[in-house]
Amino acid sequence: MLIEQLQTPVKHREITTVDRRTDLSQQEFIREYVEKSLPVVLTDAAKDWKALKDFTPAYFKEHYGHITKDINGVVYKMADFVDMMMVSTAESPAPYPFNFDVKEVFPELMEYFLPEIIYGKLDRINHKLMPKQLLQGTTVYEIFLGGNGSSFPFLHFDALFMHTQITQIYGSKDFIMYPPEQTPYMYPYYNNPKFSQVNFLDPDYERFPLFKNAKPIEFTLNQGETLLFPAGWWHTTKITEPCISLGRAQLNGHNWDDFIYDRYVNWKRKISFAAAPVLAYGKIVGEIMKVQER
Repeated sequence: MLIEQLQTPVKHREITTVDRRTDLSQQEFIREYVEKSLPVVLTDAAKDWKALKDFTPAYFKEHYGHITKDINGVVYKMADFVDMMMVSTAESPAPYPFNFDVKEVFPELMEYFLPEIIYGKLDRINHKLMPKQLLQGTTVYEIFLGGNGSSFPFLHFDALFMHTQITQIYGSKDFIMYPPEQTPYMYPYYNNPKFSQVNFLDPDYERFPLFKNAKPIEFTLNQGETLLFPAGWWHTTKITEPCISLGRAQLNGHNWDDFIYDRYVNWKRKISFAAAPVLAYGKIVGEIMKVQER
């Protein structure tokens, strides 16, 4: 049911790139992008973040060099990884993704990402009525470090049908995106339909012939810029220089029903007796938040 909802074509205008906007008011942002389910790059939304002034690869090496990350069974220290990302090449890329939950690993850095950028009229993900248990399965604030030649390994859309915010803190990152109506060309895994079976770097058109019909939107997100895009948009990334990004999950009235239904399905599979209360609570809280948004 939920996947069928996302596969129903959204009335997007024909776009070949993503708008870049500066000094966009909240009202314009909601009317022109949130309500139309369109991605947008905001060039100045994070201009006052301390992170843009302080965060560099050297900063993380100096202050968090002891932090470790397991990638494909290999454990890397932050200090060693930073050295690797700085000399990474297309022929010998640094492992990726080298990512961390900010609240769990670097809670003291949360103040570096203020003021918050809100995708919609209300930040439902941080609402006082949002139980943290419902957010299991996603990371709300996530730091990514990467080097030239690295790429996110999967074409996908984000967990729990979250909207997505990516802010480039250091360096740039290339994005490849496809709107939800191109889902039939993505060949989603049957048991994990948020991920495509297609290797976007080297598509096998014999196995996945419809992928030839997919029309990507490709662009570069530069240092200091913030990309915001709606739930259900397929995407992946490629890196051509050392970079640091902050990913932030976003939840508002437009993806709330999909989010709650996804939680219901998940809980029904794992803790069946709790599924119906989760669905009922989600509907009640959703209505309360809707009133607050008015």
